[in-house]
Amino acid sequence: MSIKIKNINHTEVLVLKDQVAYQDGQVVSKTLAQNDALSVTLFSFAKGEEISTHKSDGDAFVTCLDGVGKITIDGAEYLLHEGESIVMPAGHPHAVYGEENFKMMLVVVF
Repeated sequence: MSIKIKNINHTEVLVLKDQVAYQDGQVVSKTLAQNDALSVTLFSFAKGEEISTHKSDGDAFVTCLDGVGKITIDGAEYLLHEGESIVMPAGHPHAVYGEENFKMMLVVVF
């Protein structure tokens, strides 16, 4: 099984938070890699936007790239600031909310 990185330039130094733009009233995503074992996606959340409570079949590793996001796991809330990360365990209900404008990288390992 091969994983191909897509939607970003190769052999170039990149700033990940610059690879996905904020859009008023929206959650924007850009998939960088996806297969049966792994998913890598960049997200931007306009302030107040969210992905409502759901579960994933894989462990979801979130790293904040910009702003402040609120991560809810099993009803417990965590604020994530630039450079901070958290794991949302497989099978546990979780949600993501733009406490402020918020950009994150999501890596899901299935």
